[in-house]
Amino acid sequence: MLAAFWLAISGHYTPLLLMLGALSVVLVVWVIWRMQVVDDESLPLRLVPRLPRYLLWLSGQIMLSALTVLRLVWSPRSRIRPAVGMVAAADLPDLSKVIYANSITLTPGTLSVSFRDDDIEVHGLQREGIAGLRGGAMRTRVEGLGTG
Repeated sequence: MLAAFWLAISGHYTPLLLMLGALSVVLVVWVIWRMQVVDDESLPLRLVPRLPRYLLWLSGQIMLSALTVLRLVWSPRSRIRPAVGMVAAADLPDLSKVIYANSITLTPGTLSVSFRDDDIEVHGLQREGIAGLRGGAMRTRVEGLGTG
């Protein structure tokens, strides 16, 4: 896919470049196969079709959270009340836990601190941010990716 993308945007279609590009793709695939680095921890192909929709949703959540943090910071009355809480993730597969924790960290105003008893410890600028995570919209979206 990356080779096709490069080919589409480069505009270089000479036979020598096409042949060298194809040879390099074959060589890389052969080296990866020989190294046996593709395993259960790599990106499962079943995740790829659902990923763009999730990333689009996450981008929207990042923008909304950024506006909320901006409003909190610039407000004349400081309503920032930092809190630390736990968000349930014990029954999620490992890849889902990682996606969930990274999504929490990417969202302004919240930070995944650690895993404790398979749950995610989260620091938030407000208790409401952690409560919103417990509400489950993000978790439901992560489960919808089908990583398990």
